Amino acid sequence: MAAPARHVGAETRWETAANGDGGTETEWEEGGKWEGEWEEEEEGEEEEDAAGPDALRVVFPRDPALFADTFPVLQRFRLCGRILRIAQHHGPRLGLAANVWEAALALARFLEQQRFEFRGRSVIELGAGTGILGILAAMLGGDVTITDRPAALDQIRENVRLNFPGAGARPRVRALEWGRDEDSFPRDFQIVLGSDLVYDPASFPALLRALRHLCGPRSRALLSARTRGGDSGSRCFFHRVLPPFFRVQLLWQEQEHDIEIYGVTRGGGDAAPPVWGSCGEGGDATVGVS
Repeated sequence: MAAPARHVGAETRWETAANGDGGTETEWEEGGKWEGEWEEEEEGEEEEDAAGPDALRVVFPRDPALFADTFPVLQRFRLCGRILRIAQHHGPRLGLAANVWEAALALARFLEQQRFEFRGRSVIELGAGTGILGILAAMLGGDVTITDRPAALDQIRENVRLNFPGAGARPRVRALEWGRDEDSFPRDFQIVLGSDLVYDPASFPALLRALRHLCGPRSRALLSARTRGGDSGSRCFFHRVLPPFFRVQLLWQEQEHDIEIYGVTRGGGDAAPPVWGSCGEGGDATVGVS
């Protein structure tokens, strides 16, 4: 059950602990005065406010954080036996990149169920947003690079600092805009991670180009997505766009959240162009999927 709604001052943090099964615990840490709290004021001042042009101050909270560009939330997640602290800066600047989406948590649950081994492996996370999957892989021993568009990098770096506070090894954070920057990255990462990358069909060509550069013969991509967009959405990408270049295998489904997890390895035709025109035109939705 969610905690009761409550206004929180800028110095107060709201932390939610989520385990791999989706359960939550909520705790409040009071770090300062709750400026929006309705406090009793001296009668004379209250009457003066009510009578004068500043009467609105009696009605509206005075916390400037209410009018900030971002609303920061700090959450704790229990995944693969580790505790991750993840900041999410909700607001127009980051948009969708601010959130930890259910597809990322589903992929983390899958990794835990499979006891996936990251130790000593080179890992890259694409479209990371908060960086939660890359941070988890680094905690499990991977040599990790976390990527996203430049606007999201400050949030990712903050989360890396939260989870790797010492001076030791930590994940690298780099900008990667699909279709533009991948040539500056090494080829043949052993593990490529991504969640909720395929919600916009306009991004499919650029994402395909990035995957073709980053994935070599020994690479394995693990990609999770909420099934959305009908025939032109996520299933189009996995069932029609990728198979000419990759072997695509449906590994896991979470029907409760409409999430699918795919394993992607080098294979397919690797010469024929992707069937862009077939996306959205119906037909066999399982073509090219093994």
